[in-house]
Amino acid sequence: MLPTVARVLDLEVMRRGLPQVVAGADHLERPVRWVHVSELPDVAGMLRGGELVLTTGIALPEDREGLARYVRELDDVGVAGLVVEFGRRYFDALPRALVNAAEQRGLPLITLRRELRFVAVTEAVHALVVNAQLEQLRVSESVHQVFNELVVEGAEPPEVIRQVARMAGAPVVLENLAHQVLAHDTAGRPEAEVLEDWERRSRGVRPDGRTGHDPRSGWLVTVVGARGQDWGRLVLVQEPGPLPEGEAHPHTMLLERGASALALNRLVVRDRESLERQTHRTLLSGILTHALTVSEAALRAQALGVPLEGRRLVGVVLRQRRGPIPAALEAQARLRDFTELAAGAARAARLSALVGALDDEGVGLLISLGTQQDEHASLDAFSATLRRMSAEAGREGGDPAGPVVAVGSSVGSVRDARRTLLEATQVADAALHDVPGGSRTSSYYRLPDVRLRGLLHLLRDDARLQTYVERELGPLLAHDAEHNGQLVQMLRIYLEQGRNKSAAADAAHLSRPSFYDRLHKVERILGVDLDQVESCLSLHVALLALDAVRR
Repeated sequence: MLPTVARVLDLEVMRRGLPQVVAGADHLERPVRWVHVSELPDVAGMLRGGELVLTTGIALPEDREGLARYVRELDDVGVAGLVVEFGRRYFDALPRALVNAAEQRGLPLITLRRELRFVAVTEAVHALVVNAQLEQLRVSESVHQVFNELVVEGAEPPEVIRQVARMAGAPVVLENLAHQVLAHDTAGRPEAEVLEDWERRSRGVRPDGRTGHDPRSGWLVTVVGARGQDWGRLVLVQEPGPLPEGEAHPHTMLLERGASALALNRLVVRDRESLERQTHRTLLSGILTHALTVSEAALRAQALGVPLEGRRLVGVVLRQRRGPIPAALEAQARLRDFTELAAGAARAARLSALVGALDDEGVGLLISLGTQQDEHASLDAFSATLRRMSAEAGREGGDPAGPVVAVGSSVGSVRDARRTLLEATQVADAALHDVPGGSRTSSYYRLPDVRLRGLLHLLRDDARLQTYVERELGPLLAHDAEHNGQLVQMLRIYLEQGRNKSAAADAAHLSRPSFYDRLHKVERILGVDLDQVESCLSLHVALLALDAVRR
């Protein structure tokens, strides 16, 4: 940073002249860009602004109007201050007209009561200026090097923001155009102090231009975007207060370089999930894994525009029904599209929710309902909207049958949000095996809807259930594995058709004698009588348990 008038007055070479500020004492933080020595009364025409003018006053006007005009012209051009040495024109005091004019204009006016060599002052100040410029170049080079490496390495937004906060030594927040927090780094300050009531505070900060400083809040703000499409703002959070007169914010370049890295990152990874979805996914994961405390989760969600405290929370998990297994990249793209589809359906249904991918196959939502929102009506509207949008996407390769929509029990506190999400996950996994368009009338699944299948899914990690499956189906599974057979599938079809052998043969696309022959093999291998209801019930439960265990 350039030296200020106050810094110049504190130099040893200046202190020898016994400097005294006689006007403009509140403006000594003006930056000094250069020192100019002149006795001309019309010197303002040769200046560019930021100069500290040194004079003996020997040629200054004698009349009040002339002195006022001299000060006015210097201030208009933006000089940093005026230093008058006693001993040639003035001895004990400056003309009152000169002092009053400088005070009215806020122009620092300093007297030197002892004679100085002006060239010594010029050399000392210019050394400070040159050193400041060299330091600025060094910092600029360092900033560009750091962010160039981040861009080349494909650093994600949190890493970019972490670097900006580290180099600025202050909290940094990335928000979208709706003033919702997408990513942040508190630089060691309490998270609540930085993010509390963020949207309201942010909406009140509207500096001019793409980058600007707001003295009321102390924030430095720059717009993030590229190719004419702005999508967010990067905010450096600092204490309120104006900048030194005529001086740009020292972290302007740093913040703009960070914004450029974020904009370039978005262009490079356009085909990956949006930053908003990443943020939601991270928050949902933090809730499920206990990585975030209750207060942290509530605060971050509030900053994202999804209030959780004092609301009813409902976990929802969406699964796409089974189909051909896609390649890895195709699966990622499909999950990304599915997540955006879910977020769009939540917006269309006017629901406030966190929406993000939970794993490689499903999408999770934590829906926040207000006191006036009917839970069933809201979930029904969301499910209907999602199925409609999915059906429309089905014409372009989507899921025409519609995804599985599984809902957990509603809870009344953030502390229980994990429970409703886990319950929804269990229901979704069990409901994947349900037949679309069956006897179920609700547009979504809850724990009572999956009944025995849901219970078995909850018990799938229990060694006793796994032992039961092996005891009931082990010999048949071993036979199929050894002979590459499909007897387990034949048994499944027979039981799903209500033990109607003719209907089961048709469903298996086999002649009745061939199908009957396979059922007899099943009976011999397992040592059971398929005409006994209890034996069929045990085997059906074992098949459902096998599905749960394999899941």
